[in-house]
Order: sequence, then structure tokens, then C-alpha cells
Amino acid sequence: MKAAGSDLMARARAGDGGAFGELTEPYRRELHVHCYRMLGSFQDAEDTLQETLLAAWQALAGFSEERASLRTWLYKIATNRCLNARRAAGRRAAKEWNVPNLEAPEPTRLGEVVWLQPYPDFLLEATADAPPGPEVRYERAEAVSLAFVTALQVLPPRQVAVLILRDVLGFQANEVAGMLEVTVESVTSALKRARAGLRHRLPPAEGRQPPVAAGSPAEEAIVARFTRAWESADVAALVALLTDDVFISMPPMPFEYEGRDVAGRFCAALFGAGRRFDLVPTRANGQPAFGAYLRGPDGIRRGTGLYALTLAGDRISAMTRFEASVLPWFGLPRSLPAK
Repeated sequence: MKAAGSDLMARARAGDGGAFGELTEPYRRELHVHCYRMLGSFQDAEDTLQETLLAAWQALAGFSEERASLRTWLYKIATNRCLNARRAAGRRAAKEWNVPNLEAPEPTRLGEVVWLQPYPDFLLEATADAPPGPEVRYERAEAVSLAFVTALQVLPPRQVAVLILRDVLGFQANEVAGMLEVTVESVTSALKRARAGLRHRLPPAEGRQPPVAAGSPAEEAIVARFTRAWESADVAALVALLTDDVFISMPPMPFEYEGRDVAGRFCAALFGAGRRFDLVPTRANGQPAFGAYLRGPDGIRRGTGLYALTLAGDRISAMTRFEASVLPWFGLPRSLPAK
């Protein structure tokens, strides 16, 4: 096997693009997820992964297996490309309220992270065989949850890189220092600050029930109840599914709503405008999700967005609404035919 890998490397260094593709293909999906964690954006992760592979192709002659494995070298390139993207001044601006024929309910606050995008679960499944390092601190599902990825976006870029490389991927401190071209002491200091910042940003775990198991009958029951309530515009049934501190966000619009009463008023305003929907189930970031399709007067149901649910026990603790442009990433159509 090693000889085959050496042959591929020799061919790639000689300019064989197919050989380079074979060398890097086993790492593409996990690198894409890494870029997504760093950037919080599916689209930015796509772009940065392509930049990473191009940079690796151009620098392959200088790669030495004696200094680092191919996987570690690719992570070094990807991480530094992500740091460049994080430092770029042109982060996407928040969008204005754009729900037709509905005035924006008064939000609890305006959010900081407006460029957040969801990640399809079927792409996460392709990284299931990626080997965890010896010092991993986060479960795979937790490390791609919307709450975790959102919290990462408000930490300083280098702290984010160190935390992901050490606590999510399990690289050792000296490996991370080599990737970032800093000292081990600098990595240790950045990791300490990142952990503190993450604890401050993530919802407190004390007193909160863990979500029911993904794909379990209990989760299926919650999904079914939510679908029935949403499709029938039953606000009371929806509110009964929510935790007291439920949180609603809707990037790239900055509007955020917190608390069961506020969430109930938000849903009542949405349905009170005469809007009725059909939901198509999917999964995003390890969480139940739905493509939402607005029923039109002509019977055609047009995609208006994607909702991802965060569960606490058998209740919904957060709901994140994304724009309809994300639907194709999940294999969902832009519209559904009339019934």
C-alpha cells in the first residue's frame, strides 16, 4: 500500500493531475468540514477547499513526508487559507427583513453572526471514517452543531484554528505549532483563551437535557409533531413543543427571538399573514431540518427556506431559519408541484 502511495506521489510530482486527485481524495470531505467550522459558511468552505487543493498542487514539489504526513500538510494549508478568509475585511453584511407581506416582529436582539449557513448531514457521513486524534474533547455531532459553529465565529481567528485542531481534530500541540508556524507555548495560550471564550458563548449545559438520539423513535415523534403543527399553522401546538428559553434566529437576517412567548408571537405573525407551508424533512449539522415550501394560489409550493431544529430532551430549544438558496445543497427542489 505504501509503495502504491509512493508511486502516486511520484506521478503527481511529475505533473499527473489524476494521481494528485487520488492522493487528496481521501481527505477532501474532512477538509471541507474543517473549512466549514472555521468559516461558518458552506459556500466559503467550498471556495477555500478549492484554494487549498490548488495551493497544494502548486507546492507539491516542496512537500516532505519526513516532516509531516500528507493529511497534516493539507490541514496546514487549509487552516492558513481559512485564517486569511477570516481576516478579510469583506464579511457579508446582514440582510434586511425580506418576508413578503409581513412586517418584522420586534426582535429580542440583533445577532452578530449573519453569514452562518447549514451543513448537509449526508456530507458529514462521508467523513465518518476520518481518524480522531488522541486529544479530541468534542463528540463528532457536537463539533458541527449550529450552536458550536456559531460560537466559533465570534472568537479570534487564531484561537478558532487552535481550538479546532486541538480539541475537535485531536492534533498534538507541536503539530499545531508547526501548522501555524508559532511556538508550542503560543498554541497552549491560545487554546486556553479559546476554551474560555467558547464556554462563555455556548448555552450552559447545566440543567439542560441532552437531545434525544438522532434517528430514534423519540426524535421521529418530535419531527412528526412539529410537521403537523407547522403545516396546520397550529401555534398552540408549536408552542407546546418549545422550551421556555427557545431561541429563533434567521441568518443572513440579524433578527433573533428568545423565549417561548416571543417565539409564539413570531409564529402567530407568520401564520396570521395567511402563509401556509408544506415541510420536507432532511438533516443539517446533525440536527432535524426541513425544507419549507409556501403554498401558492396556483397550487405550486415554492421553497422559502430551510429550518433546522436544536433539541433538548423531547423539546425544541432552538430553531434556525436559512434562505431558500441553501435547498439544493440538501438535494431539495426549488419548488414542489401542485397536489
